[in-house]
Amino acid sequence: MSQTGGGCRATNYIGFIRRALEKAGMSHIPVISLNLAGLEDNPGFKITSDLLIKALYGLVFGDIFLRCTLRMRPYEAVKGTTDELHKKWLATCREFVSKKRPSFLKFRHLCKRMIVEFDSIPLKEGLKKPRVGIVGEILVKFLPAANNHLAELLEKEGAESVVPDLMDFFLYCFYNQIYKADKLGTSKKTARNARLGIMGMEFVRGAAVSAFKKSKHFSPPPRIDDTAMNASAVVSIGNQTGEGWFLTGEMLELIEDGVNNIVCTQPFGCLPNHVVGKGVIKAIRKAHPLSNIVAIDYDPGASEVNQLNRIKLMLSTAKSNLKKEMDKEEIEVLPEPESDEFHDDYDHAV
Repeated sequence: MSQTGGGCRATNYIGFIRRALEKAGMSHIPVISLNLAGLEDNPGFKITSDLLIKALYGLVFGDIFLRCTLRMRPYEAVKGTTDELHKKWLATCREFVSKKRPSFLKFRHLCKRMIVEFDSIPLKEGLKKPRVGIVGEILVKFLPAANNHLAELLEKEGAESVVPDLMDFFLYCFYNQIYKADKLGTSKKTARNARLGIMGMEFVRGAAVSAFKKSKHFSPPPRIDDTAMNASAVVSIGNQTGEGWFLTGEMLELIEDGVNNIVCTQPFGCLPNHVVGKGVIKAIRKAHPLSNIVAIDYDPGASEVNQLNRIKLMLSTAKSNLKKEMDKEEIEVLPEPESDEFHDDYDHAV
């Protein structure tokens, strides 16, 4: 179980998992804490250099898949093309990282070829849809089961989902150590190692960044220094609990990339998210009048109908703004979703 070791609910998950296993009569099953904070010794489990490199390769592959599929799927000329290409490359990447010592040169080649092939998917001409960014608490943001399949919902409603890279969160964690050394007097050695960590991770995904820059349809991920600089205009970089300043920075990065519509996902009662997520919306709107941001609480006890209602209101504004933009550019207004299935489900739920 991964843990950050910070003031977040994820730090408590291992205790709950172990308690559940004990009550189920399976207390003999070990639960390993995967963290960089030295929370537990984890005897018998070691993070070797080979394992770390494979994990990093997998992280980059996953971010490429996420960025490419969400960008191309809403506009594909033949339905299912993007998912078929994703399935093909997923098998290739699994085979690659399963090797004992996968080649770094082969890894760079795979990243470039993957992006080129996704970039070449035939698209419908003249189709434009509102782009909606998904940010928030890391689990709710990336796990479809935790956000009620938000990305799929947005696509069904005629929008394009945009989800920032998972690697950026790890870069944020490293960057925090640099700030603590500069401002709070913590270990200079830790800060130096954090800088090396950032440089190493950026180097590994360098081939993907280069390919994204050369592509026709994709934007490259931002550098963590730029994200921090943007966030510092709204909140202090000292906000480091949970997603901290990084959440604010991601929203500003999305707006700079032309994604003015944003869903900020958060667990119910998550204090960090209410401060650096919901709490900064007013300031962001003041600096960026076209921004259209909605904060949605996700929890087992939260009303799904209320979530859907607020998302639909946000999308209504997004489509209205896009129509005004397209009228200026004399572009045909985007069509409504092909299926009324979601609308029927929603009306029935109401």
